[in-house]
Amino acid sequence: MKSKYNLSSFTRREFCKASAIAGGGILATTLPVAASAHVGGSDTITVALVGCGGRGTGAAIQALSTEIPVQLVAMADAFQDRLDISLSSINEEFQSDKKKIKVPEKNRFVGFEGYKAAIDLADVVILTTPPGFRPLHFEYAVNAGKHIFMEKPVATDAPGVRRVLKAAQIAKEKQLNVVVGLQRHYQTSYNLVYDKLQAGAIGKITAGQVYWNSAGVWVKERQPGQSELEYQMRNWYYYVWLCGDHILEQHIHNIDVANWFIGEYPVSAQGMGGREVRKGPEHGEIFDHHFVEFVYPGGAVIASQCRHQPNTMNRVTEIFQGTKGTIDMTTNTVASWDGEEILKHNARKDANPYQVEHDKLFASIRDGGVINDADNGAYATLTAILGRMATYSGQLISWDEALKSEMSLVPENLTWDSEPPVKPDANGLYPIPVPGKTKVL
Repeated sequence: MKSKYNLSSFTRREFCKASAIAGGGILATTLPVAASAHVGGSDTITVALVGCGGRGTGAAIQALSTEIPVQLVAMADAFQDRLDISLSSINEEFQSDKKKIKVPEKNRFVGFEGYKAAIDLADVVILTTPPGFRPLHFEYAVNAGKHIFMEKPVATDAPGVRRVLKAAQIAKEKQLNVVVGLQRHYQTSYNLVYDKLQAGAIGKITAGQVYWNSAGVWVKERQPGQSELEYQMRNWYYYVWLCGDHILEQHIHNIDVANWFIGEYPVSAQGMGGREVRKGPEHGEIFDHHFVEFVYPGGAVIASQCRHQPNTMNRVTEIFQGTKGTIDMTTNTVASWDGEEILKHNARKDANPYQVEHDKLFASIRDGGVINDADNGAYATLTAILGRMATYSGQLISWDEALKSEMSLVPENLTWDSEPPVKPDANGLYPIPVPGKTKVL
């Protein structure tokens, strides 16, 4: 059934009406037998990997580690060396069962257009390129009728989010499985706490604090002879068009938990951020810290922190206060305001949620079910983009303003001769957002 909403003018209220946030983000339906058939009629589910970096390699290994017969048959990446390293790592992981990997030279595709040929060869596609490319790849995979695992975030700008939402609607009509790598939805500790929350253990959430404060991530040095486009793609984490800034690429996990537990998406956001430590040309154009207040329709206010600064306090967790008690995901604890411990879960023996999301995806395909995480993946992405808009501009930004933004960051029809959307000055420094001056809408 087609959506009754025009996604180009979707409001926050319509978002919330159109799709409630399910406990695990999972929609279970019945898939017609014809739609669950595998390429070639085999019981083995074939997989294509698009994006052969570290996360893509890990996701492929997890897909091949399920109990379902799965075979990797195609790979695509912008860079030959990344594809070769990934394939070597996957082969090494499955030395004792090489039948899981059948990727002949003709099924290894390099360049900007290789994703199409790889996707066409498989039943399931793993989309793990830098997130700026995700809307294009997801749209193609859905139109090709493929089941999908895609990493978060699912876009870096509002036009990309809208593109994902339109493709997600087609995925629903085709009854395709779509799992998004917001793995806390597949994590035992989070689901146990969520169940207590749903049972009324802490009443209504009124406030919370979510964190991704760490020392930061890798930096790739500029190499002799690299074009500006290749350098940015190799060092993609530091360019907004490719990564979305770390509030989107990493902190989306914690922001998504706030949305999930509150059961709503924000009305607005305001905040602050900048670059205090990570200022070099190798750090591109993104901030090294963000602080955002997200306001929700029911009155809850979430204080969001993310920071990439060495030798500072590390904290990656979520804490919530309700009318009757508190949740602390640092220790997986639910407690009442009078001190009663309602739940304290030791997660040491829990299954790896990165593996669980693949186990559930492939089991659903085998059993003729449907998991659809696409809408929530898009909403979580938009929430983090809303936060970035607030910190870059220093303005109060509404959900509806963020969603309707026509500011497109990702160039169309990229080739190796294309110019990237942002360039360094004579000193190698990139333009940095300035609150009070930078336009985000």
